[in-house]
Amino acid sequence: MFTRDVREWIQKVERGQYSYDDAMYEFANFAKYLTIQEVKQIKNKLLNVYNKS
Repeated sequence: MFTRDVREWIQKVERGQYSYDDAMYEFANFAKYLTIQEVKQIKNKLLNVYNKS
């Protein structure tokens, strides 16, 4: 289960408030605290958001 901070970050990414580089920087900061399954879920969300652009 994602923490509140991660959920808020995902929402901001989906709304387009982060550039790709900024989103990856933030992701790198908290990815070490996530499980493999959570990282895969976020990866899929990021692919959906940034492949549409």
